[in-house]
Amino acid sequence: MPSWEKVRVAERGEIRAITTIFSVAFQGDPTWSWAFPDPSQRPEQYGIWWGRLVEGAMRFPQPAVFVTEGMEAAALWLPPGEAELDAADEARTPAVLAELLGDRGGEVLELLERFDAAQPQDPPHYYLSLLGVHDDHRGKGIGMRLLAENIARFDAEGVPSYLESSNPANNHRYEKLGYRRIGDFTTPGDAVTVTAYWRDAQAR
Repeated sequence: MPSWEKVRVAERGEIRAITTIFSVAFQGDPTWSWAFPDPSQRPEQYGIWWGRLVEGAMRFPQPAVFVTEGMEAAALWLPPGEAELDAADEARTPAVLAELLGDRGGEVLELLERFDAAQPQDPPHYYLSLLGVHDDHRGKGIGMRLLAENIARFDAEGVPSYLESSNPANNHRYEKLGYRRIGDFTTPGDAVTVTAYWRDAQAR
């Protein structure tokens, strides 16, 4: 069985490797390359930015980060009602953005507020914060198989899920898995459109 066919819960000792997966996967993402516009600085900036989110997701008692066995892909799911960061880390976000981006940090903070505003409050649901496939393994359908395995578990629990598509090229992939568009928003200045998707739990 290929290593990407097996999905498992990530371990704390894998935070750096998972952060690398997301950093590589989002290098050319339209939304996040808008937020971090210098491609030469982006890998280091992503390492800090995504690392905070992966670290934050490890605080939950239930699993929130999933990987394929060979670390080809990773997914970060927030449990219902939970935030990406705890209150202390969230309070530090403006300072982190200012350190990473200088004056541009304010625009990215506005983008984050748009992400928050788009997410439904009810009913309780899982939220896909990040999904990424390392560039060395793209084009094999690994990311969608990882996502399908995750949502099969949510279906068994009877809990819906929500995600945002930061790259329009991926929209049809989410729709094939039963997600329906419930809205969209743009980056400040309307350069890039982000699409919000919802999927009701489906009986098996």
